[in-house]
Amino acid sequence: MSEFAFELELCAHLEAHREGLVARQLGASVAEPGGRILDTVCLEPGPNFADRLELTSASIPDAAIESNVGTGRARYWKDAFDCHPDHARRATDRACEIGFFERDRRKGREYVRQVARYPDWYDRLVGIENKPDLGRPGDLEAQLRTDVSLALVDEIVLATESYVTRAHLHRIPDEVGVWRVHRDATADDDLEIDIVREPTPLPVDESGIEPLEYQPGRTDIAVVSPEAKAQRRRRIAERAYGKGWRTYGFPDCGACRAADSIGSTLPYCERYDRVVDASTECGPSCPGYEPGEVLKVDLEDERDRRTPWVADPAGKRRQQSGLDQFG
Repeated sequence: MSEFAFELELCAHLEAHREGLVARQLGASVAEPGGRILDTVCLEPGPNFADRLELTSASIPDAAIESNVGTGRARYWKDAFDCHPDHARRATDRACEIGFFERDRRKGREYVRQVARYPDWYDRLVGIENKPDLGRPGDLEAQLRTDVSLALVDEIVLATESYVTRAHLHRIPDEVGVWRVHRDATADDDLEIDIVREPTPLPVDESGIEPLEYQPGRTDIAVVSPEAKAQRRRRIAERAYGKGWRTYGFPDCGACRAADSIGSTLPYCERYDRVVDASTECGPSCPGYEPGEVLKVDLEDERDRRTPWVADPAGKRRQQSGLDQFG
């Protein structure tokens, strides 16, 4: 199975069998943005999860959450931010667009206030590194060591199709959990997860070490404070909420169909008998390409039906599908 197909099918399985939300391809660095991308994140609901569901279907900008805009008296937008005015302007516009801020104009000046207090809505974050073939590990060991030393998520897990040997376990940190994922022919083609090793909880409330650059005989690092980690965890949670894992498309190819995987719809190629990544694998350059129309699949509606996420919260304007996919 390709890493892309493995990731999508695992996300579908986790969504069907775990409480909370599942997302994929989320940034998990603090000192070096973009330096580490988690393949999959499982977000577990916190005490006020229902309040977050009522706010907006989109990710809320971090600057808007940290601003001095409250739920009481509206404030002049420039006075409510401690950041560059351009960044504040973008955060204000986005927060108004998604319904987190309400806007009012007085004598030519713009005032804003929050529609509701930002809730304490998420609990644990579990990061999953997907590596179906351990025979081609790439930078796996360095990535997992970064996850453990930074301790940004509560637990980190390696998911693989490969048979896991003692030698494999010796090459990755002891704190990393290991799942062997395989097809369960007795459960409607669902996946089965064998837990080879349970993950050890990571110290998310303590300072972390983030490797920045590896050089011969030396590794440059950054010490990341608990406060910086907490802010980044909130950003991960917001991105997970707004983005989810259905961030793929369907090709304009007659050989492709919409396949059901545990109740989730995936792009499936009949010619190659597998799930495909339409953005990189499909098109006229493929020998099996058959020109056709793009399959019409409403992935936002599917997410709304199958998860706690609410596409159109009561009293809030529905967001255009795909608007918050990037960032």
